[in-house]
Amino acid sequence: MPRTALRICPLCEATCGLTLTLEGTTVTGARGDRDDVFSRGFICPKGAAFGALDGDPDRLRTPLVRRGGRLREAGWDEAYETIAAAVPALVREHGAQSVGVVLGNPNVHTMAGALYPPLLLGALGTRNLFTASTLDQMPKHVSSGLLFGDPFAIPVPDLDRTDFLLLIGANPVESNGSLCTAPDFPGRLKALRARGGTLVVVDPRRTRTARLADRHLAPRPGSDALLLAALAHTLLEEGLAAPGALAEHTEGLGELADALGSFTPEAVAPACDLPAGEIRTLARELAASPTAAVYGRIGSCTVEYGTLASWLVDVLNVLTGNLDRPGGALFPLPATGPRPRPAGPGKGFSLGRWHSRVSGHPEAKSELPTAALAEEIETPGEGRIRALIAIAANPVLSAPDGRRLDAALAGLDFMVSVDPYLNETSRHAHVVLPPPPPSQSAHHDFAFNGFAVRNQVRYTRPAVPLEADRLDECEILARLVLAVSGPHGSAEPSAVDETAIRAALAKETADRHSPLHAADPEHLAGLLTGENGPERRLDLMLRLGPYGDLFGAAGPERARDGLSLDKLLAHPHGIDLGPLRPRLPGLLRTRSGRIELLPDPIAAELPRLRAALADRPAALVLVGRRHLRSNNSWLHNVPALTGGSNRCTLQVHPQDAERLGLADGGRARVTAGGGSLEAPVEVTDTVRTGVVSLPHGWGHDRDGTRLAVAGAAPGVNVNQLLDGSRLDPLSGTAVLNGFPVTLTPLP
Repeated sequence: MPRTALRICPLCEATCGLTLTLEGTTVTGARGDRDDVFSRGFICPKGAAFGALDGDPDRLRTPLVRRGGRLREAGWDEAYETIAAAVPALVREHGAQSVGVVLGNPNVHTMAGALYPPLLLGALGTRNLFTASTLDQMPKHVSSGLLFGDPFAIPVPDLDRTDFLLLIGANPVESNGSLCTAPDFPGRLKALRARGGTLVVVDPRRTRTARLADRHLAPRPGSDALLLAALAHTLLEEGLAAPGALAEHTEGLGELADALGSFTPEAVAPACDLPAGEIRTLARELAASPTAAVYGRIGSCTVEYGTLASWLVDVLNVLTGNLDRPGGALFPLPATGPRPRPAGPGKGFSLGRWHSRVSGHPEAKSELPTAALAEEIETPGEGRIRALIAIAANPVLSAPDGRRLDAALAGLDFMVSVDPYLNETSRHAHVVLPPPPPSQSAHHDFAFNGFAVRNQVRYTRPAVPLEADRLDECEILARLVLAVSGPHGSAEPSAVDETAIRAALAKETADRHSPLHAADPEHLAGLLTGENGPERRLDLMLRLGPYGDLFGAAGPERARDGLSLDKLLAHPHGIDLGPLRPRLPGLLRTRSGRIELLPDPIAAELPRLRAALADRPAALVLVGRRHLRSNNSWLHNVPALTGGSNRCTLQVHPQDAERLGLADGGRARVTAGGGSLEAPVEVTDTVRTGVVSLPHGWGHDRDGTRLAVAGAAPGVNVNQLLDGSRLDPLSGTAVLNGFPVTLTPLP
């Protein structure tokens, strides 16, 4: 008989609750969980296809080990023995920096990806960390770090209470949100308008989100920072700035007007290709609205001035008094995050504490630009990356110049890939460790609850028992930590979790401000519940978090009502923790203990933006685009999610198509600084003139992969047009949008 089980969807940032239908151990259906405290039954096509992804026949079942130049199936013990023999030896001979680690986007969608990479990096001692953040969101982390002292203190729009929402470079109707976790984002936008609110979308494409808007502005791509600077200038020039209570917690307000003095609407209008009057009107409406929120995403991040644009988003929220207030932009308080502390100065946030070996790129948030990975492998000398550990990462498709990186990976001494597929990157590995299907994994959103538009907490255990020949992903990574640490004898994977638990408790009990100060860490560890190490670690984080029971140390009422794993398990549809609330000044970690509105690295970058006012814009630039039924390169092997609008086409405006001699359904050669490619043409007025669009994550045409569906319709890798030299200098983020291209019609 069919049965049902609950599961939180791991396929995008919306984190919707699912009700799975199972026949035996096979997922035969998925629908939205109507009782989920956060998503209330919402589901998108990705969630509905959960069963098809879970049962994909191309998913690897057993480890692969390279023998005689070929990847062959192997047992788990053989795979880890191979790693333990190779990686520690390379470190002994060439040093810790000879190993690099690449973390892909799916890591933030799993418990394992949140819990174990920090332990792996600690075991290796390497600073060569590359992640998807420098292909996406790092500008927001950097701007938040500089403004608030914490790169993870990212305010999100209070979607359900705001009166005015300004979206810059965001298409949440198709992406389901990013750095803003909100199930049913489309429904929330419709509700905003239904209650009389205003939605303004700034995007060079008329996206599905833009079609919902009261107003759609289509500026020239890459000009977001100039537009935002002009909005801030107008607020200051016309006396519309009203930070209110924020003023006492902010420094740099007085200097901001001078810093932005050059960015008048009239000055930026030619570069943005928007009328100055329209820019002034938008600033006045933003200031006049009872509440408002400005939200920028990938279109404003993966551009030349991404960090400045991200900074200006929050400058606008501060100047209008909408930061940290209901209806504006608020800071979530996740259940597994740190407890609030009294206001006061912190350690602050620094950039460039070390630099990459070859090009000298500064680190940001302990990461180096993924665009620099190939040169770090290729270039001889001390510190060259000789071994690479890639966890849920496919940088051959996601990073600039995939061909160069493809060749570099082939020259590594050793590579480990943790991936369910043999894809464009993992095909180079010497050992591939495949995690089980998501139905066989537990799920808690450590990362995305930190960006959620409502405080809540949910946890689901595996819907299907782990098959006998598989390892749980947490155990896979725990055993990887042991393997790279050198001879580990008979150590069990659980030892990794117990070490992490005792380290956390030792730190907590040594903190004189903690209710647990001077308590016995061993006694506290013995109170934790859970069926395994990851559950015990979740229990610890819940108990120590802002809503936790603190092991009863904060009094009987906190012990009775506080969160723990047992309490969470008793609420299978989650626990609602209420709407977002103001958190300033307590969350500030800057050295001044205040919002530092004009930090030195930002001030030093403004002259470069000022010089852009005189730039001659390119005749044609390229931008990416999102698909509702896709997520980067993940889901192109699921038949239910292919076809329709989810196609790798070059979108061109009719006027540009006529001027260039392009026909709908024909083909064109696209050329940019990093190379060229050929793509089918789709003529559409959803892109503005002077702009063409290709989606990200395609190019499944390399030999040695096992992706039957994706390989049958491979598309082209848009990042092959880039050579990796275009970066936002503050964050090291690759410029993937708004770069110049030329088009040539093909027969």
